[in-house]
Amino acid sequence: MPRPLAGIRVLDLTRYLAGPYCTMLLGDMGAEVVKIEPPAGAREFARGPGGSDSYFFLSANRNKRSITLDIKLDAGRDVFRRLATTADVVVENFRPSVMPALGLGYQPLAALNPRLIYCGISGFGATGPYAERPGFDQIAQGMAGLMSVTGTAESAPLRVGIAIGDLLAGTFAAWGITLALYQRAQSGRGQEVSTSLLEALVGVLSWSAGMYFESGQSPPPAGNHHPLASPYGVFRARDRAFNIACGNDRQWQALCRVLDCAALIDDERFRHPIGRVVQRETLTALLNERLATRDADEWVELLNAHAVPCGPINSVAEALADPQVRARDMVVELPDPRLGTFKTTGVPVKLSETPGEIQTVPPDLGADTEKVLASAGYRPSEIDELRRLGAV
Repeated sequence: MPRPLAGIRVLDLTRYLAGPYCTMLLGDMGAEVVKIEPPAGAREFARGPGGSDSYFFLSANRNKRSITLDIKLDAGRDVFRRLATTADVVVENFRPSVMPALGLGYQPLAALNPRLIYCGISGFGATGPYAERPGFDQIAQGMAGLMSVTGTAESAPLRVGIAIGDLLAGTFAAWGITLALYQRAQSGRGQEVSTSLLEALVGVLSWSAGMYFESGQSPPPAGNHHPLASPYGVFRARDRAFNIACGNDRQWQALCRVLDCAALIDDERFRHPIGRVVQRETLTALLNERLATRDADEWVELLNAHAVPCGPINSVAEALADPQVRARDMVVELPDPRLGTFKTTGVPVKLSETPGEIQTVPPDLGADTEKVLASAGYRPSEIDELRRLGAV
């Protein structure tokens, strides 16, 4: 069976990470993604080995075709409008005023193609007092409150180690686009979809927002332990740290028995969940004393065998080599004409009948310009003229 989004054409004007990640997710599920890049533009950040694109670009641009097009020129905008008349989706991540100023916002494009779904991803949202501010991931992490709850009392504030705002905004954008496609199948009309890094991060504050709503006080840095459960966090074995997460009394009691400290079960300080949270420091010290008798890998095997949730704290190298990660096809290797081999992370959601697939490596700049324009009806002489004008 074809992949879920087979037959959907996406015009991708995005840069950096949030937008490219969104369109990559669509491409993984079968959409034809046409990445539109400036003819004289430089791709994001430093080049890789042998003049190849950087790991930053390669990580979010598989399953795409690339054309060069300068939409700042009249001729380039004319080409884009022509492409948009037969496209299903347009995705951009400029500041909200940029595309309307070029005459390429949702309304004029929808007049040409009422079925078009137009998605804008920005730093702070399509409206509001910060709408026109330039936005990057770390700025949004700070403004959303995320950095304030990341780290410890001594280290805060800390950014999350990956560009989580970009990645979540891209994921929400892809979700919004698929919802709009579903609605279009019923109504026959497209619509405008918008999200931002700030909205994505505020939207996933989860219990941190709930703690504030309940108490009126901002929660402190969460550190390495769950604020509502204990023992639930980072503990120290003989050789290194690892995670234990007891989410209920049964798991807590099983942990005590495996560690040969069953007396803690009836200790009045730890008998009830709230007591274990209040006495977290004391309890953690007692458990670490027992855990120091074995290496982390031994405890992981033993505790999991007794249904106590736990796991190692892997480096990226260890995570990508993990047998469970490999068993779920979360590391994919493809041949690449420049790099020899291209490795990328796999498709994180699995469909039993129409699974996603990584078919192509990130394209070279403008590799598909002639093919895409020819499919839109441009003759070779017209493409040559566009090149002469600098539009492609």
